Amino acid sequence: MQIIGLTGGIASGKSTVAKMLEEKGAYLLDADRLAREVVEPDQPAWQEIVNWLGQSILLPDQSIDRSKLAELVFSNQQMLERLNSIVHPRVGTRLVALSKIIREKDPDAVLIYDIPLLIEAEMQSLVDLVLLVYVPREIQIARLQQRDNLSRAAVEIRLQNQMDIEDKKKYADAVIDNSAHLTETYHQADQFWDKLKPGGFYAHGEVDQR
Repeated sequence: MQIIGLTGGIASGKSTVAKMLEEKGAYLLDADRLAREVVEPDQPAWQEIVNWLGQSILLPDQSIDRSKLAELVFSNQQMLERLNSIVHPRVGTRLVALSKIIREKDPDAVLIYDIPLLIEAEMQSLVDLVLLVYVPREIQIARLQQRDNLSRAAVEIRLQNQMDIEDKKKYADAVIDNSAHLTETYHQADQFWDKLKPGGFYAHGEVDQR
């Protein structure tokens, strides 16, 4: 089984590329989705967050108010680090457990870990190669402003909590540039997938020189 660490910056198009690869036959484990699952009501991470921030962080249905949580942590590095220390280890445990199930089901599987903070969290050891979805910073800002209806100042705060996407290139074994038309992104995803096939570039453990 090959495990691909899919990462990028916020609003770079990771989910778009993940869907493309999933359509080609890859299995997908989405770290953001798992992060939401591990903080569901009465889960250990949920209890730890409530003990830390109090009942005011909860919605009427007892789920965590993600918008309020984001407002608290994105502007406070210490709080963000504490939240990550609660959530990330549990997400890692889920990834390993689900990967084992997939490996037993399909030993030749290509498994995609969609992890936005793969590099920041130093989780590269969990994957066989790192695939970066890249867009220039100004495109990131424009897309995030449009997608989430945020001011530029709010976007800048969120970007400060991630490694600069130009620096992430240094850690990538392969890069898909998602700054142009979507058809070009599809073309690059096709090329990457072909290199994963038996006899392909990545099947021999090689990496692109970027």
